[in-house]
Amino acid sequence: MDSDLLQVRHIVQEAIGTLSVSRDGAQICETLRTIKSYLGGTENPPSMKEKDEFTRNHFTTFLQCLISNLSLDWLEQFQSDEDKELWDCFFLEGPADQTFMVLLDTIISTAPSFRLNKVVDVLEQFLQRAGLSALMWEVCKQQTQAGPSVLQEAILNKVACLPDHLGNKLQGENRPVFFPQNYFPLLGVEMVQVLERISDSLRGGLDCSISFVSQVLGKVCMHGRQKEILNVLVSHLTDRTQSDCIWQRICWRLVESVPDRWVEPVVCGFVQAAAGPAVLSRLLGNLVVKSKKAQFVMTQKMLLLQYSYPTMVLQNLLGYLALDNMRRLLLIKVLKELLETWGSSTAVKHSPVEQQLYISKAILICLSHLKEAEILNDRQELLTVMMEGMKCHLDSNLPKIRHIGMVVAECVSARIMSEGPALKFQYEEDDEIRDLKTLLIQRPEQIPDSDSQSIGNSRPAMTPGTIPKPSVKQQPGASEGLDQGDDSELDSDDDLVPYDMSEDKELKKTKAPTYIRDCIEVLTGPEDPDKYEATMSTLETLIRRNVAAAREVAKFLTSEFYSLNYSLRQRMDILDVLARAAQELSQPFSPKAKQLPSLKQPSIQILSSNSSSPDWQKVVDERIRSKTRRFAKGQSQAKPPSAPNRFGPVAGHFFFPLLRNFDRPLTTFDLLGDDHLVLARLTHTLAILMYFAVNTVVASAMGKALLEFVWTLRFHADTYVRQGLLSSVSSTLLSVPAECLLEDMTEELLETQAWLADVAEKDPDGDCRSLALQNLLLMENLKKKTLET
Repeated sequence: MDSDLLQVRHIVQEAIGTLSVSRDGAQICETLRTIKSYLGGTENPPSMKEKDEFTRNHFTTFLQCLISNLSLDWLEQFQSDEDKELWDCFFLEGPADQTFMVLLDTIISTAPSFRLNKVVDVLEQFLQRAGLSALMWEVCKQQTQAGPSVLQEAILNKVACLPDHLGNKLQGENRPVFFPQNYFPLLGVEMVQVLERISDSLRGGLDCSISFVSQVLGKVCMHGRQKEILNVLVSHLTDRTQSDCIWQRICWRLVESVPDRWVEPVVCGFVQAAAGPAVLSRLLGNLVVKSKKAQFVMTQKMLLLQYSYPTMVLQNLLGYLALDNMRRLLLIKVLKELLETWGSSTAVKHSPVEQQLYISKAILICLSHLKEAEILNDRQELLTVMMEGMKCHLDSNLPKIRHIGMVVAECVSARIMSEGPALKFQYEEDDEIRDLKTLLIQRPEQIPDSDSQSIGNSRPAMTPGTIPKPSVKQQPGASEGLDQGDDSELDSDDDLVPYDMSEDKELKKTKAPTYIRDCIEVLTGPEDPDKYEATMSTLETLIRRNVAAAREVAKFLTSEFYSLNYSLRQRMDILDVLARAAQELSQPFSPKAKQLPSLKQPSIQILSSNSSSPDWQKVVDERIRSKTRRFAKGQSQAKPPSAPNRFGPVAGHFFFPLLRNFDRPLTTFDLLGDDHLVLARLTHTLAILMYFAVNTVVASAMGKALLEFVWTLRFHADTYVRQGLLSSVSSTLLSVPAECLLEDMTEELLETQAWLADVAEKDPDGDCRSLALQNLLLMENLKKKTLET
């Protein structure tokens, strides 16, 4: 070994021995100054060869010696502030990679003490003095000379997990600089500084490795901190890549060098943080073409397997694919895959509504970027898939799914078959539908430069001042004659007096029936428009006038529900009538007492053709609120007038016949087969009837039968049916007395509770999960109430 190198080893060993035994402040300071000369900054510095020997083979050992001798009485040997800073300078001016590892290892292995606090102070200074950028730069230079080492892997783990290590060690005494929300943005700034050095090296004609920075970025993003670090990093990169091709190359290489196992969080983070497709294109380049992993993430996972991203992320992603000719091939491929998923009956039945909406947005954004020539090549294939998807959506029991299918079908057909008649559905537009339709319109920053120029050159800009006014050609003298005619007509009309027809009565050819049975015979007999009209005009009056009429009409409707020769629409009308009748009968009614104007009766939303399900959240909240004792000051509220529940005597006639034949298919009617829409409406109607049967004698029997019905259909594939079943459980828990539930239906409740827990955890529909959790809460409240009594 060279004598100079042996001398370095001898000096370091001697210094370590002196520091370990000496308590003389002057001697300790002199020893530290001797060793500090190997770090530079002295009048007579050692040779570069000696410096390299010290930093490569002896620096870590010397730092460990400094920390092992660290104590309060040892530091008191330093007389001046300059002498005290001498100890710190080895950690703040030496090789950053070794310093960082020694500090972290010491903090992890040291018990709470003065030494731990001092090392934490030094680490805090290390971070505040750009120590992380120096650390990453050191590793980047080492990677240029040799490949990754065990030390570099250890540094990577420590850098990415520093907040975890410090949080676990310091607990409540942790410093703000080590908090994740502060540390990772700082790390992002330090990474930009390293990239600045790399940029300077490339401009100087020197090679430099960027892979360690990419590894740090990937590791941090994999730990779920992509938002904190990328909000800073992407902002800086956006500014620097705007007009600098070297920075664009650096940014592309930064993302391309991320290991495959960490590509997903990095790519997803960039797509979310970028301020538009053009910015994303500058930052990622053709990454989606070069990397199979990135292509899978961007064209499969973010579009087909996930659905939590906002619309802006979809616009960034698909706009990025559309901004380059090589990437546009992937855009067409993505559109076909999206339409195939959208048109899959299995996906429509089993995927959440939110995912259906997410895929629909992606389809419309894709269409907004396609050109006529690109659509023409695949027109027939796209049209076929669209028709299949439209059928699946229109067959759904959920109105929201049907509306989504209508909107997408309209937009797709309009783009694919622009020259033919437009496909048009009737539906009520809401904000969600309007937002969907606006996705077909490209924002200015999404239009490629060539397209925007051609558009600008071919069509003049329209401003409020340049809107053409419609012109009307008139024959000479026409206006004069028109004015004269108007005056003459007005003069003659002023003399006419309207004839009073308020007392007139319409002459009727057919006498109205006087009994309900006669009305039923007319409605079920041969068609006679005059008799139909006369019957319908008096039927409601007859029913309300006769107290026993409700029982008669309930028996007829429930028996007819499972009869032949009725359409699905008519069967659902029967269910609606039963539900509305139950609601009216259950309301308190007293002809002698007027309703207090300040009172609001609890209401339930009756099913109609435009509603998806009852507002059970409102129902449950109202019932729970009515059963909750509150202590508050203020004006006391008047109690609603008490009256018997008129629905009680006839509740069984409404309810039980609907349960008898649901599992028996008819020639034209199969509830357990294709007619699941009617089954869903039946489940919701049973839930409504159960809800209005509160405080009735038959409520317990109804609840037991309804729980058995729910248990039979609990695994039904249709979302709307499952929602009705869960609503039925809510009604049972709210309407049946708690003691009857816990004593007479113990086994049913336990089975239902296990099923509810499974639904709350695994059901793909968000409304079903919410209803299941609501029911579990109701069960828990029932148990607590029973124990208290």
